[in-house]
Amino acid sequence: MTKENKTKLLVKILVGTAWIDGIIQSQERKYLQKVVTENNLNDDVEIKSLLSEIKPVNPSECYEWLEEYLGKNPTEKDYEELLGAISALVYSDGDVDIQEAKLLNRLQNLDPHSQGKKSSFEQIINSIRQLYNKAISHK
Repeated sequence: MTKENKTKLLVKILVGTAWIDGIIQSQERKYLQKVVTENNLNDDVEIKSLLSEIKPVNPSECYEWLEEYLGKNPTEKDYEELLGAISALVYSDGDVDIQEAKLLNRLQNLDPHSQGKKSSFEQIINSIRQLYNKAISHK
């Protein structure tokens, strides 16, 4: 996969992540626009369509993109870049939705080092898992 295709796929994952709770929050929208601009994807037809918010992204589609991005044997760099980008989006609105926490939990299962040494982002994931567990126990 070319660097340009990987970057575009990352942006698609971020749009899917923003939709995972059923609505794109205004802070998420601002973050997405910043990422799109930084990566010169403002004129990309597919990205424009996704950002138009006319049709929501299905969570299963987001998960497919996530697995496509990481591939069968993800590198630590790819994994951490993806986790960092998704975490920044999830935290951009100051509220971690249950669906967002589930996505982050699923992403942790794809960590290339989950079998070996722990990643530098494990503390973040554990914090999100605790928030998720609290949210579930209060429902």
